[in-house]
Amino acid sequence: MATVAKDNPLNEITLRRYEKPYELEGRELIKKLCLSVGLLQPGDSRDVVVDVLMILLEAKKKKKELDSKVIEDLVIKLRKKEKLPLKGIASSNIRRQLKRLRDLFLVEKINNNYRINEFEDLNIIFEKRIEQFYLANILERVREYFNAAK
Repeated sequence: MATVAKDNPLNEITLRRYEKPYELEGRELIKKLCLSVGLLQPGDSRDVVVDVLMILLEAKKKKKELDSKVIEDLVIKLRKKEKLPLKGIASSNIRRQLKRLRDLFLVEKINNNYRINEFEDLNIIFEKRIEQFYLANILERVREYFNAAK
């Protein structure tokens, strides 16, 4: 039987359009943001990425970097406070979620500490790093395929 080559994308992004965030705030706002950029799938019960991002956004206000263990502890505390199930809180999963946030340029790692990229506002990160750089490169390559397929 012949080996089938796997086509692995160099980059990918999922974008979803929801209603405007009129009255959303706190965890619900961050959850909808995560859904909008594909960090969370609709119907996912394991939504710890929302808590990780919330912790880092709170630390950004104080210009504070956090290591993964502190993030894990704060996620557990936050989920208990919100009366959410303690699913997905293993340290390996917290690090995986941090990697996903890094892959989307929202978070950076400096000497084993994490922070929102340059403590920048998320809308600026989206515009400069995701929209103008990441998404632009993906769109350019897709155009190349369309042109080649004429």
